[in-house]
Amino acid sequence: METFASSSISRRMGASSDEPHVLAVDDNLVDRKLVEKLLKRSSCKVTTAEDGLRALEYLGLASHQDGSTNSNCSKVNMIITDYCMPGMTGYELLKKIKESSIMKDVPVVIVSSENIPTRINQCMEEGAQVFMLKPLKHSDVERLRCQIMQ
Repeated sequence: METFASSSISRRMGASSDEPHVLAVDDNLVDRKLVEKLLKRSSCKVTTAEDGLRALEYLGLASHQDGSTNSNCSKVNMIITDYCMPGMTGYELLKKIKESSIMKDVPVVIVSSENIPTRINQCMEEGAQVFMLKPLKHSDVERLRCQIMQ
C-alpha cells in the first residue's frame, strides 16, 4: 500500500511492475478506504490522498512545485477522485491534471454519490475517462483495471 496523507508517504515495498498504480482521492475516510480495498483486491497498487491539493502535491502539480522534477507522476496509471470535496472539487482537480503536459494522458475517473447530468457532462467534456456513481463495487473496479491495462 502506498498512502499519501497530510504529512507522510509510506511506500509499499516489492510492488510488482505489472501492478497498475492508482491514485485514489476522497475527503471521506470511509469512502477512501473502500476504494483502496477494492483496488487492492483487483491487484492494484494504491496511493490515497485526502483532498485535491494533496493529490496535486503527490503528482508534483501543486503551484509551488516544479512538476518536471517529480517522479511520482510517471508511476500513476489512473486517478480516481470524488467529485464533491472541500477546497478543490474533483472537477477542478481534473482540470489541473488535464492542463499538465506530463499528466494529461493519465485517465481520470470521477465518482460521486449525486447523479447530476450537467455535472457528469461537464466532467466528461473536460476529459474524464469515466463518471461513476458511489458506492463503487468490485465489478466497477475490475472494469477500470481492465481499461488501465489496455
